[in-house]
Amino acid sequence: MVTSSENRESLSSGERAELVQALAEQRELLLLTVRGLTDAEAARRTTVSELILGGIVKHLARGERVWAQIMANGDGELPDRMVDLGQYRMADGDTLDGLLAEYAVGTRALERAVAAQPGLDRTVPLPKTLWSPPETVHWSGRRVLLHLIRETAQHAGHADMIREVLDGANTTAQR
Repeated sequence: MVTSSENRESLSSGERAELVQALAEQRELLLLTVRGLTDAEAARRTTVSELILGGIVKHLARGERVWAQIMANGDGELPDRMVDLGQYRMADGDTLDGLLAEYAVGTRALERAVAAQPGLDRTVPLPKTLWSPPETVHWSGRRVLLHLIRETAQHAGHADMIREVLDGANTTAQR
């Protein structure tokens, strides 16, 4: 769907801007948590969980790109690698700097997709996955942003705990 620029709410004010800003604040907390880490530290498992700091960054980077595609295309098609479980691990050749660069790319893609929407009430069909209900589910742009805020905040909390076990650092002390 193509809309004129006058139909798009600016990302500098209003509800859309507030939700994008709330997401940006959660991203910033995550970025504080991984600041100053080596690739080996980002790949180190420090708890009984399989989660690692680099894997969290990789997962959130993939998530932002996937949701940008879902919002932009609005076709209900499953984006490439949306359900790839490898997104939670650092693969051979992955670096924390590279994953952070991918996260920045995903962030920009999502913000462009949000800015291009005619409004937050516009709904898109969600892709079918193994855990989807049989009927097609539609989410509004608002619901997508709220989901990403929750997802990012949850994983930023995981990351804070992993980092504290790794070397005693925590987000609060780094602010």
